Amino acid sequence: MSVREMLEQMERETLSPRATLSACSRGRMHPDDVCEMRTCFMRDRDRIIHSKAFRRLKHKTQVFISPEGDHYRTRLTHTLEVSQIGRTVARGLRLNEDLVEAIALGHDLGHTPFGHAGERALDSVSDCGFRHNEQSLRVVEKLEKGGCGLNLTAEVRDGIVCHTSGGKRADTLEGQIVHYADRIAYINHDIDDALRAGILREESIPAHLGELLGRSHSARINSLVHSAIRYGEKECAVGLEEEYAAAMEQLWEFMLHAVYKNPVAKGEESKGMDILKSLYEYFYKNAAQMPEEYRKTAECDGLSRAVCDYIAGMTDRFAVARFEDLFIPKFWSKI
Repeated sequence: MSVREMLEQMERETLSPRATLSACSRGRMHPDDVCEMRTCFMRDRDRIIHSKAFRRLKHKTQVFISPEGDHYRTRLTHTLEVSQIGRTVARGLRLNEDLVEAIALGHDLGHTPFGHAGERALDSVSDCGFRHNEQSLRVVEKLEKGGCGLNLTAEVRDGIVCHTSGGKRADTLEGQIVHYADRIAYINHDIDDALRAGILREESIPAHLGELLGRSHSARINSLVHSAIRYGEKECAVGLEEEYAAAMEQLWEFMLHAVYKNPVAKGEESKGMDILKSLYEYFYKNAAQMPEEYRKTAECDGLSRAVCDYIAGMTDRFAVARFEDLFIPKFWSKI
């Protein structure tokens, strides 16, 4: 037996009958050699971690644009928190932890600079529309590795594109876990960042939510993770117990008004949106100024999609630098 075969055997012996077994994966878009050391979902996780898009997440906004301080979340730290929460739930329910981890690490690869404000900006100007989950799928299917993509398994790709609210549920329970882990992570770490920024005070959080979920960052996450595991054990499905699902929805509503629409917290968003809109308009009219790989994409998939690919792949600071290069006059100096 190879190491991979032993790992696959362990999955069959230890995981829940409802788990997605790596040996039973629906496979990849293109034929690929098997690894003797890792299961297919482990390989997907490693391919994502070693991708350029994953590395760029460290310089992309989560909620607060250009915060002064080293302890605010970025898109990368958010991704790691989603992965950890998702893995804990998967382990508690004896589902495939490797599959959850791969989906979680890849779920935001397509996010724009400046967080959801950047997503709204591209969606408003692009002929083809823009959704970050669809762009994340596009990154792993086509944009990475010079246009070859990462050739991930069908289960990971499905979980990535289905992680957002309001769309199709993931086909696997592991993909559905990532949907909940994403929400648990961002609501709670956004509270933590807002407290750090002085936008919120702990006592401003509705008292009844504190009584149920806890009055600290770790307590709230712990309560919701335990609820997800209890629900899964009882219902043989992924979700939260009714009381906890209602509490998380109320917590989101509270954050919507206290932080997500707070003019102090989101005061710089309009500037970020204007930067991306200006970049889109410029490169749409001057496609020759984009890197060669995006000019080739324009020939196959259309100019609007290629411009979105280019801009969505930028980090916050690279987008600002390109904007300055194109639109801000440079002072002449004699050498």
